[in-house]
Amino acid sequence: MRIMSQTQGLHSTKNMSLANIQKELRSYADPVRAKNALWFFKTKKGQYGEGDIFIGVTGPTMRIIAKKYKDIELSTVQQLLQSPIHEYRQLALLILVYKYPKADDVTRKRTCTLYLKSTKYINNWDLVDISAPHVVGRYLLDKPKQRKILYTFARSKNLWKKRIAIISTFTFIRNNDFKDTLNISAILLHDTHDLIHKAVGWMLREIGNRDIQTEEKFLKLHATHMPRTMLRYAIEKFDEKKRTSYLSMKYAR
Repeated sequence: MRIMSQTQGLHSTKNMSLANIQKELRSYADPVRAKNALWFFKTKKGQYGEGDIFIGVTGPTMRIIAKKYKDIELSTVQQLLQSPIHEYRQLALLILVYKYPKADDVTRKRTCTLYLKSTKYINNWDLVDISAPHVVGRYLLDKPKQRKILYTFARSKNLWKKRIAIISTFTFIRNNDFKDTLNISAILLHDTHDLIHKAVGWMLREIGNRDIQTEEKFLKLHATHMPRTMLRYAIEKFDEKKRTSYLSMKYAR
């Protein structure tokens, strides 16, 4: 397997064609890795990743390619994002992530709008997690009045919109702004999917890493009717005595 260097192909890429980008990505494909991904990302019938297609490109290689093509037009990114191949969609999202920091306000709005209108293609946990905080969360960081879209997503029936809603708030947490994370966690408290339990627990834990009193105030209200996986993720960093205390609380659905 050949290894891509950070400086490989640093000529102008803004107008690079979709076909050329796809060809370059396929040149790093690994059939064995692709086969393993089918199991890891639950692609069998009835599973959350049903029908997804992988070509087997490593994460570090994906990031190098994304940085190389971060200046391509949004229209080309959109075409990549609509691909049935997982890594093409992943590349599109990473390009949005790398494009965002140096973009002007107009491009940032277009980038976030493209993201929010393309959620049908952001359809696995890895795709959400690598992108939602860096695009949606970052765009909404200084726009609290526009965050209602996260509440709409949290109340939807779509698994990935719900995960986008909670994971986007990671950016707020990093800026010591916990209100929306706590509100959305409360909305998702009785969700039935394990991927939402893990996401909410993870975000609550991140709040606790910065303000343990705020996390525990939420847990004291909700721990007894919180899904066990959610609770375990939330208290993972607590000392053993405190973890045991929370886990011993009677679980009331």
